[in-house]
Amino acid sequence: MSQKLPKGWRSAQISDVSIKGAQRRPESDELFTYVDIGSINRDLKRINTPQEIKGEGAPSRARKVINKGDILVSLTRPNLNAVALVTAQYDKQIASTGFEVIKPFGIESRYIFSLTRSKDFIDSISGVVQGALYPAAKSTDVQGYVFPLPPLAEQKIIADKLDELLAQVESIKGRLDVIPALLKSFRQSVLASAISGKLTKGWRNKVKNYPNIKENIQKHADETIENSKSKALRTKLSKIFNEPEKPLALDFETPINWVHCNIAKLCEPFSYGTSAKSKTEGEIPVLRMGNLQEGKLDWSNLVYTSDKNEITKYSLKSGDVLFNRTNSPELVGKTAIYSGEKEAIYAGYLIKARCSELLLPEYLNYSLNSSYGKEYCRQVKSDGVSQSNINAQKLGAFVLPLPSVEEQSEIVHRVEELFTFANKVEAQINAAQTRVNNLTQSILTKAFSGELTKDWRAANPELISGDNSASALLEKIKLEREQQAAQKKKKKSAKKSTTKKASASTTQPKTTAKTLATDSHIIEKMLAEKTGLTAQNIFEQLANELSLTQVFTEIANLLAENKIEEQTINGITGFVLKQ
Repeated sequence: MSQKLPKGWRSAQISDVSIKGAQRRPESDELFTYVDIGSINRDLKRINTPQEIKGEGAPSRARKVINKGDILVSLTRPNLNAVALVTAQYDKQIASTGFEVIKPFGIESRYIFSLTRSKDFIDSISGVVQGALYPAAKSTDVQGYVFPLPPLAEQKIIADKLDELLAQVESIKGRLDVIPALLKSFRQSVLASAISGKLTKGWRNKVKNYPNIKENIQKHADETIENSKSKALRTKLSKIFNEPEKPLALDFETPINWVHCNIAKLCEPFSYGTSAKSKTEGEIPVLRMGNLQEGKLDWSNLVYTSDKNEITKYSLKSGDVLFNRTNSPELVGKTAIYSGEKEAIYAGYLIKARCSELLLPEYLNYSLNSSYGKEYCRQVKSDGVSQSNINAQKLGAFVLPLPSVEEQSEIVHRVEELFTFANKVEAQINAAQTRVNNLTQSILTKAFSGELTKDWRAANPELISGDNSASALLEKIKLEREQQAAQKKKKKSAKKSTTKKASASTTQPKTTAKTLATDSHIIEKMLAEKTGLTAQNIFEQLANELSLTQVFTEIANLLAENKIEEQTINGITGFVLKQ
């Protein structure tokens, strides 16, 4: 983030304000919560579905110890921004080595967490700012990220404001996210009304002489059989037209002047598409199952052929309905209408259905995409290892609630009107969702530029300057980290000392107890003289006598003894003596 920083702010790296985390291998009989990358809800930015596992069954990546206040940043596909703030629920649990675990030191964890959600952070560790999107980031990419650091008091104010504003954004987003499912349900309701006759009940009541559909079907059957070019074809067609209907148990009634009819009686004999291998370039597109989307043809991601015989044999005519006969169990049976947009043929996993004059392609398409049509496909599909199949015979046995062609036309017209309305609403929702998603980044940008807390800084100049500035904070963090490192080194050396020295050290607790009592008395005296001091304020005044660790220990003791309590005064949380 290259920008002019507000007064009291400093540029810093993540590594300047964090400490290195620990790694360990779980004991074989240890039961723990394991957080892997799949446990993160990328939309809500929180740990959502962790696993409860035993050490003996833990993956080799289960090594990183996490604590409350840590921030998890996925190094795999960082552009997806799988980040989360560790809550108390997951304190001292174990995360995957696929995360960079940021352990904030001396600063507000929520501020750093919000920072990891920003576009600048995402772009930086994804390599976008260098012009290349890397599949995985490195620990150094995260730790080396340069960001604007406000004073500690302002960090907390920013974090509080972001908690409030982003919660409102999430609430709006949540309400918008349910609408696509409602629109999907609305479309299915429209189709259900269409094939049950409810959609055109008023129109039908105005028709004085409704066509006799049964007579029309019989006439069509007689003419089709008579005009057959071969005896074998006549035999095949006779069998089709004499096949009795076996409809599903309908959960709706159809009008008395409709009939139930197998679609094989209403279409030319079905045919499968080409099995020849297609090419990335050629004269004519070859439509495949991936080109059938939501009842329509998607003309992207095409393959081609230049084989004249294939083009002649598998050419399509406007109005042909394409049925996906082989696909996953969820997608088998999807359809689309070829409207003659451009010359094309169709691939082997598709069945071509060419309708007679008794059936409109659009009505057939809507019927197959209705819940009734989808349920039929679910019941008749043959399941393999990973794919399901519905052959031409099963497709032909689909029993269609059939109105007159005139009513089919009216149904198609009304469905298209209602779908157009739903599509407009969906487009508006998609635009609103885009604006909401952009709003999150806009709020974060204002937060990290200081704009969000401009008025607060003007009202609290003493909390962002001098010893309270970000520069002073960085120096304090640096000093305390050095002290911690020295203490760790000292402890490590103590373990290697002689037994005599170790024995001598056992007399130390009495001295320590005395010192602790004195320290508590000093802090109580300070709070009696000036109320509302923070832990940082206390440490600054006792820096020559106590380490930061000792200050926090004594404050914890005083809290446990119910001698002091936390209170928020002018936006700053500090300690006061209890009366």
